[in-house]
Amino acid sequence: MGYQLSGSQLIFNSPAGQTSRLTGWQRRFGHTRVLGAYVLFTALISFGTLAVFAALIQQPLVFPSLGATAFVFYFSSNSVQAAPRNVFCGQLIGVVAGVFALFVFGLLDAGPDLVGVSWPRAGALTLALCLTLAAMVWLHVPHAPAGATTLIVAAGLITAPSQLAILLLAVLVMIGQAILINRALGVPFPLWGPRGDASA
Repeated sequence: MGYQLSGSQLIFNSPAGQTSRLTGWQRRFGHTRVLGAYVLFTALISFGTLAVFAALIQQPLVFPSLGATAFVFYFSSNSVQAAPRNVFCGQLIGVVAGVFALFVFGLLDAGPDLVGVSWPRAGALTLALCLTLAAMVWLHVPHAPAGATTLIVAAGLITAPSQLAILLLAVLVMIGQAILINRALGVPFPLWGPRGDASA
């Protein structure tokens, strides 16, 4: 039985009802098989490129929540959470909230808790996550993987300004890849806001 999720089913249909280049494969081999192959192929190109570049320059261009972002980009490209605006703004909110939480609990200069979790760290993690989730709702830029990003920052794993800048650069690079890859393969994908939004 194939997936029945509307977000994944929409991936192969244009807003005008025209079929994408992948629709023929979907009809021949089945929706789930084609969607799985599409996610495999696109994630390999997108994340693999970033991983290789990260190894070359020895910088944190790859981090756990970026993997979740990649899945959203290629599994449900038409979803609100995949819109470039929501991805970038959500991740930015996660970074800012994480840094703010570290500041509030006096952990800006502290390294990560490698064994156990201190009370200040527990407070920072909780505050960062709650602020991130609420801010994304208030600002209408939902992107669930940003919840993981803010925890990475609040945990003290990535805190240096240069590292945070590189983290956001990686998000921008992956957004650019998603736009190019999806559109090149005939999969509708917005340039900025969600489809149907005036800024899309």
